[in-house]
Amino acid sequence: MNRLKNKNILIPILLLVFVLIIAFFSFKNSRPHSEIMYKDFIEEVQKGNVTDVYITNREAMEFKLKDGSILTTENPRSLNLKETLLLNGVKVHERSASSKAETIILIIIASSLVSALIYLTTKNSKSKGGAFKLSSIEVDAVTDTGITFENIAGNEEAKESIKELVDFIKTPEKYAKFKARMPRGVILYGPPGTGKTLMAKALATEANVPFFAVNGSDFVQIYVGVGAGRIRDLFKKAKEKGKAVIFIDEIDAIGKKRSMRADSGSDERDQTLNALLSEMSGFKSSDGIVVIAATNRLDILDEALLRPGRFDRHIEVNLPDVKDRQRILELYLKDKPLADDVDISKIAKSTVYFSGAKLENLVNEASILAAKENSEYITMKHLDKALSIVIAGAEKKNKDVFSETDRKITAYHEAGHALVAKLTNSSSIRKITIIPSTKGAGGYTLTVPKDANYQTKKMLLDTIKVYLAGRAAEEVIFGKDNITTGASNDIQRVTEIIISMIKDYGMFETSGLLSYSVIQENSYIDMKHIVDTANSIVKTLYEEVMDLINNNLDKLHRLANELLEKETIYEEEIDSILS
Repeated sequence: MNRLKNKNILIPILLLVFVLIIAFFSFKNSRPHSEIMYKDFIEEVQKGNVTDVYITNREAMEFKLKDGSILTTENPRSLNLKETLLLNGVKVHERSASSKAETIILIIIASSLVSALIYLTTKNSKSKGGAFKLSSIEVDAVTDTGITFENIAGNEEAKESIKELVDFIKTPEKYAKFKARMPRGVILYGPPGTGKTLMAKALATEANVPFFAVNGSDFVQIYVGVGAGRIRDLFKKAKEKGKAVIFIDEIDAIGKKRSMRADSGSDERDQTLNALLSEMSGFKSSDGIVVIAATNRLDILDEALLRPGRFDRHIEVNLPDVKDRQRILELYLKDKPLADDVDISKIAKSTVYFSGAKLENLVNEASILAAKENSEYITMKHLDKALSIVIAGAEKKNKDVFSETDRKITAYHEAGHALVAKLTNSSSIRKITIIPSTKGAGGYTLTVPKDANYQTKKMLLDTIKVYLAGRAAEEVIFGKDNITTGASNDIQRVTEIIISMIKDYGMFETSGLLSYSVIQENSYIDMKHIVDTANSIVKTLYEEVMDLINNNLDKLHRLANELLEKETIYEEEIDSILS
């Protein structure tokens, strides 16, 4: 590629140098000759010293002497000049002495310019042809992904649904006997990092077919028609392989619901989606091609994409429960040197709402810590520290910039969170620290929520109370005028939870059993009612939290003082202080 670029730059430069050289010699050859008076010219003719005269319509005419020198004189433009010269034995030329050279130079320059024009035109045509090549997608068929179902822990139901497709791909004729149609497409949906891509790779490996992996953003282009062309090219490449698995990650980039409004959406995205729908309807189930798509938001996909005959199966890939988390951790820790004190079940219980990818990151952070310390094994201490790094960031090394007042405010703030969490029994507490982290936290309380498929109204309200407890503790200890900005993230989380309870979950009588999000999609709604309701509920909860703290001030002081002394305290110490 670099050689081609250099060549494209070199050719115009060489052409320019060549034209300049020709122009230089042209200027040199056409520089003015010595001029003599006309009467002196006639004397030279009469003496027989002039051999050639070049007559033109110019003001001056050139003549050549016997010694070969060329001189000029005035052109009298008389009718008998030519006859006089001929009678004196002088050759008369009705052109310039340098006209041949000038003609040659002009021909060379003209040829060079024409050549340059042809070159640039050809290059432009090639670049236009390259624009059409944008419709060709750069994707290679992977014959062995190196991932099998044994490499995937958890989500057993999702794995079983995917495993059925392996037999479909390997022996489609078996199902053809019963007129059974293989699912053309499978949508894997769920939170990020739950293993959707791994399942698609495992399917291709187990079925022993080529694996084509693309991203939805690969089809989003500013040029209309390019995305649709890439879809067709992708399916063409898959069909050439016979049986194959096509995996489209982040399909919501091209598969969002199409709006009926003329001023919304993108024509290019609609064309791309239409091309995908067309291609999925075009191949037969006996071809052995399966399209797997992954998304975090199934609700925003177009209905035409989700109907039977397109993406027939919708498989949810959930966050792992405590048993699945333990299996995932065992899988990632299998080939690592572990100390005897490592309790995988305890780590699994401490990582509620962790995805498989987040668990892998935790194990990797612990491995890095062990390597940095030149330890022979990964210990429980490394895993605990890695958990803190993944959740809140690494501890800051320089603590001198934080004053004693800042430490005291942080201690009471975090003690408030921990105290209310214990009093409401909403979650267990693994750790409290007032050491600032690299993620910007002045300190943090590491709480572990209960494993549950559903969140009850009480659970959500208790969670809000825990978030409000930090600000409430500040107000109780330091006064209303000395509350700090430390509660900004807590307030943000409180707002998110309470708005969801009102808008989406229908948990309050004042807001009713309505989904305000659906109403908002179809018409304008007045947010004032929602904001007023949310503010009223949060105000009541805050007053309850203030009462809890005031009634347990001695426990708050004990927790804060322990934090000021040790900076970090763990679950057993917290239970001992609050018992």
